[in-house]
Amino acid sequence: MALKTCDFLVIGGGSAGYNAARVAVEHGLKTVIVDSARELGGLCILRGCMPSKTLLYMAEVLHLAQKGKTFGLRIPSARADMKAMHAQKLKIIAEFADSRLQQLKAGRFELIRAQATFLDPHTVRLSNGQKLRAKHILIGTGSKVSVPAAVPGLSEAKFWTSDDVLDLDFIPKSVLVLGGGIVACELAQFLNRIGTRVTLIQRSPNILRDHSAAASTVVQQAFVDEGIELFAGTQIEAISQDRRGTAVTFLHEGKRITRRGAHLFNALGREPNTARLGLGAAGVFTRPNGQIIINRWQQTSAPHIYAAGDCSGPHEIVHVAIQQGELAARHAAGVKDLKPIDHGLLLNVVFTDPQLATIGRLERELDAAGTPYLCATYPFNDHGKSILMDANYGYVKVIAEPKRGRILGAEIVGKDAGELIHACSGPLAMRATVFDLLRAPWYHPTLAEIITYPLEEIAGKITGR
Repeated sequence: MALKTCDFLVIGGGSAGYNAARVAVEHGLKTVIVDSARELGGLCILRGCMPSKTLLYMAEVLHLAQKGKTFGLRIPSARADMKAMHAQKLKIIAEFADSRLQQLKAGRFELIRAQATFLDPHTVRLSNGQKLRAKHILIGTGSKVSVPAAVPGLSEAKFWTSDDVLDLDFIPKSVLVLGGGIVACELAQFLNRIGTRVTLIQRSPNILRDHSAAASTVVQQAFVDEGIELFAGTQIEAISQDRRGTAVTFLHEGKRITRRGAHLFNALGREPNTARLGLGAAGVFTRPNGQIIINRWQQTSAPHIYAAGDCSGPHEIVHVAIQQGELAARHAAGVKDLKPIDHGLLLNVVFTDPQLATIGRLERELDAAGTPYLCATYPFNDHGKSILMDANYGYVKVIAEPKRGRILGAEIVGKDAGELIHACSGPLAMRATVFDLLRAPWYHPTLAEIITYPLEEIAGKITGR
């Protein structure tokens, strides 16, 4: 078979890869996407953001219906119909996946369904027998479920992954959840709300350990109040299974505890999906976990090879992956006056209830850098709109530069935090101050106006000096 050539080869057709290919074509590069997935669309559409948020919203509607008495409503019964929920989720996801498939097929690039393995820095062998040589290459192969060897008995156990939980068409009687990250917390709450008995076992002292202890404590309390049995700061000693289910034995606060469940859910994280690429032949360096090392232009140790998205990090977030893919394509095309991605504008949302959202530089980072700042918080349980919604968990925090009051970051844990955080994203990108935000109108009564209270407090500290 003849050697095929192109200007820009994209390995992986998810969010990073598709958008890199789209931009490469716009800049006149002959582009090919190679993707070996059984279903095209990428993690976000098929097994991540969209199916999980569909189910989480369904569970939220159910939860509100079950709280009808709180709002003076007579709702005799509200329960999950998992077969109907599953069917509705599949319908919605099919629409998103079909749209992405049409984009991939209709793009001005070639799409090849195959596995790619590097033969040398410019050439890959495809599983269909073809060879492909490219001037520039982008790796966007995403991530896969991690099975940590340090957890005794896990590799031998039969367990669910997030894929399995998102594909349920029945209500499990009981589930043991290993992990306390975003996926673990979002899906543990989902399972609990549809009627499953959930035990969450987390190794770190707090769930959502990448966020502040204060914010994670709010979510943790909400979980406990809803009936999730939660153990943080544990050390797993053993996992055993029989025909009745799974038993996990762990140390917690000096005691040896065993919990049993009908099913085990491994939510201990994901790792870069790079093992089958033959990166050594390409001269591409990785970290011990397989994560591809990149510079600020998304270049790897082989400068003509780029990486973007979950396979390179540093943040496994869809909009960041899109930015990375687009930046890599423009850099490969020789576009002038490019700017690297500004991670000081990092936006993150956890879709638990209450939600947890952050943007910009937060206290932990500022303290580590020795950067002075002012911050102020205000609780949801003292705000009119959240009180009438019975949404009393959490707070909003604003962090600002101490001399002029320029916004540095914000943290919101509470009702619709993922929506509210965007009130700070534009101002942060425009380097606005607390005084700029206070000149804007804030309608009453809204959830958004709660942000004005920390803004006013910080403004008072600055003008009062």
